[in-house]
Amino acid sequence: MLNKRRFRRRITKQDAELSVTPFMNLMVILVPFLLIMLVFAKITVLELQLPAASDNSLPDQKRLVLEVIIKEDRLIVQDKNNNFRGYQIDKTEDGYDVLKLSETLQAVKYKYPDNVAASILLEPDIGYESLVLVMDAVRAIDLEDDTGKFTRSELFPEISLGDAPVS
Repeated sequence: MLNKRRFRRRITKQDAELSVTPFMNLMVILVPFLLIMLVFAKITVLELQLPAASDNSLPDQKRLVLEVIIKEDRLIVQDKNNNFRGYQIDKTEDGYDVLKLSETLQAVKYKYPDNVAASILLEPDIGYESLVLVMDAVRAIDLEDDTGKFTRSELFPEISLGDAPVS
């Protein structure tokens, strides 16, 4: 028994040292990578206007209140005050005819150059892509000049969204 006690080693517990070098190496690589990728993660914001609060005063019948109604099978461009007859643009096999919509809105803008507001009214089952296409057509148009360069011209940049009337 004495021999066993004599040869027993004294075990001393030492505190383990924490190495932060691998974590620092990870940060040295990760931070520049995330900063570089931040340039590619661009978010586009479409600004919308809230519809005007309804008041009890009589509306100005000469003022244009432009509405673009997106239905499942067609687009309708009309004036709420009936200053012009409404236009219907049927949906094609490829989707909504935004070129014809743009031409129609250009004609309306020619008649009412001071108006900058339009309301887009849509049915509940209309897809997001269709809404964005129509919003882009209502907001502005790209015009080509004599040199072949395109310039963006505003049509109706102040857009309000709402629900289409039930027919």
